[in-house]
Amino acid sequence: MTTDSTTQPGAETPGSSGRPYDASSRETTEGRVYTVTGGDWDDFVDETHGEERVVINLGPQHPSTHGVLRLVIELEGETVTKARTVIGYLHTGIEKNLEYRNWTQGVTFVTRMDYLAPLYNEAGYCLGVEKLLGVDVPRRAQIIRVLLMELNRISSHLVFLATGAMELGATTGMTFGFRDREEVLHLLEFLTGLRMNHAFIRPGGVAQDMPENYRERIEDFIKVMDERLPAYDKLFTGQPIWQQRLKNVGYLPLDGCLALGVTGPLLRSAGLAWDLRKIEPYSGYEEYDFEVPTSTDADCYSRFVLRVEEIHQSLKIIKQCLDKLDETPGPTMVEDAKIAWPAKLTIGPDGMGNSLDHVHKIMGQSMESLIHHFKLVTEGFDVPPGQVYSPVESPRGELGYHVVSDGGTRPMRVHTREPSFVNLQALPAMSEGGLVADVIAAVASIDPVMGGVDR
Repeated sequence: MTTDSTTQPGAETPGSSGRPYDASSRETTEGRVYTVTGGDWDDFVDETHGEERVVINLGPQHPSTHGVLRLVIELEGETVTKARTVIGYLHTGIEKNLEYRNWTQGVTFVTRMDYLAPLYNEAGYCLGVEKLLGVDVPRRAQIIRVLLMELNRISSHLVFLATGAMELGATTGMTFGFRDREEVLHLLEFLTGLRMNHAFIRPGGVAQDMPENYRERIEDFIKVMDERLPAYDKLFTGQPIWQQRLKNVGYLPLDGCLALGVTGPLLRSAGLAWDLRKIEPYSGYEEYDFEVPTSTDADCYSRFVLRVEEIHQSLKIIKQCLDKLDETPGPTMVEDAKIAWPAKLTIGPDGMGNSLDHVHKIMGQSMESLIHHFKLVTEGFDVPPGQVYSPVESPRGELGYHVVSDGGTRPMRVHTREPSFVNLQALPAMSEGGLVADVIAAVASIDPVMGGVDR
């Protein structure tokens, strides 16, 4: 074995100590090269047995670290003695960027934090802005928000199933999860114009009403999911290998969850039915009939089972949303024209630009409309001074927005209580004392999204 290296002045020359496993050296045109030869390796291993601890680096470019997450792990044999997480490889500066955009433009930033749950970021941020404004969102807009968020919960949990299975070697589960997630993304594209990063939920309501035939498309989706979800139980739930791989792995009891601030499926897997949709309802969630699944096993397997059940509960909520929308005509944005931009627009077919009908109206019929539109787009609206905290129950736990206004058209400060960031604190407690292979299962059960961690 040869390695290139250099020697510092005054440093001991390798091999000079006389130890049999030291390297001899020779000079080459590329510098000094060391060659490790000889030595009784078995005796050397025996001498250090029980004392030798190896530090390995997983990530940030590793297929099993769930994104650009770096893990520094100290091992004694196959046992993890110390685990540390290193973050910051996906930093976007979104929170700081929000201070330089008006309140409506902020939606296009926050939707890119947890990019697997964009609609929850939009909802949490807009709920904070609406609290500061003191406005009530129309009931139809609230129902649409709930509908979209529950669709988003399903797509996020399907990514958990797909990536978690892939990281543990179950490639069939990976293809199942991403196949079914595509069904959700196709539906969200039909409803909002975009597959991800929608910027559809906006201060005061939503960008526009549901398109024609939305009920038929959603019912078709529910039918497909009802047919496919049992396949996950057949493939995983009762599978002996899957159970052996996840049961009693990544154990984190309730007192550990509470001490670390862990929320979401991790907390519910430890036995506490803490779900903000039930505990502190928002957007009318108190009107919906659904259950909060829990377990007391507090391991990776229970978190898998809970998320599958949460998909069933989300489908139950979506069915109720369809009935409520039929019974609730009306606007999807507040009446105040100083806030309502751009709800009165008709969005173009690409989901981003304005329709030609709207452009013709403001450009050719009303100079006042054009001026008003221009000022709202460029300056935005004033928000009264104050600060609020608005939490929502995202697929990963409590996602909270601390929004501060100084009375201007831009936020003074927006800070996010991001569940992936908080939940990652639990990784050492879940991993230390276990096997190195189980670290991968523990990370997958946390289901962190690094866009939210490194916001």
